[in-house]
Amino acid sequence: MGRVDRLPPGQRWIPAPVVYDIVRERPKPDMDRYRFKVRGLVENPLELMYEELKALGRVQVLADFHCVTRWSVKELLWEGVQARKLLEMARPMHTAKFAMVHCLDLYQANMPIEYLIKEDTLLAWGLNGKEIPPEHGYPLRLVVPELYAWKSAKYVESVELRDSDAPGFWEERGYHMRGDPWKEERYSSG
Repeated sequence: MGRVDRLPPGQRWIPAPVVYDIVRERPKPDMDRYRFKVRGLVENPLELMYEELKALGRVQVLADFHCVTRWSVKELLWEGVQARKLLEMARPMHTAKFAMVHCLDLYQANMPIEYLIKEDTLLAWGLNGKEIPPEHGYPLRLVVPELYAWKSAKYVESVELRDSDAPGFWEERGYHMRGDPWKEERYSSG
C-alpha cells in the first residue's frame, strides 16, 4: 500500500466487498480430504493438507481490494502463506512463465507467474482477524492486491504452472488477460 493515489481510475470506495460467485451453491469441501496442490512445470509437485499448508508460516497483508465493477474496499487484512514460498518449495522449471489457478467451484484465474512471486500475494485462510468465511473463499483464497479482484480466486484447490498463457473463467467472457486496475485493464480489446 505504498501508493499515495490509492484509488485506481474509475473506482469508488465502498465499506465492504460485494460477494460474487459463479455457482448457485458454494463448495463445501471435506477438509479431511482437501489437498492444495502446486503442479505443472515444477520440479517438485506439492500436495499439502490444509494443516500442513498453515504450518508453513503465516504472514499478514493489509491491502486495498479493487473490483472490475468499479468498487474498491480499503485495507482488508488477509492472513495466509506467501504464494512465492510455495513456488520456492515446488521449484518452477525455467519454462514456467504463467499460472492457472484452479478452484473447487471450477473457476479458473490466469496470470503471469511474476504476480505469484510478489511479496504481498498470498494464499489466504484468514480475513480481518478471523477464518476466511465461505462467501469470501473458504478454505483458501488467492489474494493478488496488484490486480483486479477477479484474479483473487476463491475456493482454491491448485496452482498449475505453464509455459503459455490461457484464458481463465472471466477472460473467456471478455475480461482482460492481465487485469491491472491502475491501467484500467477491465476488458479485452479483441
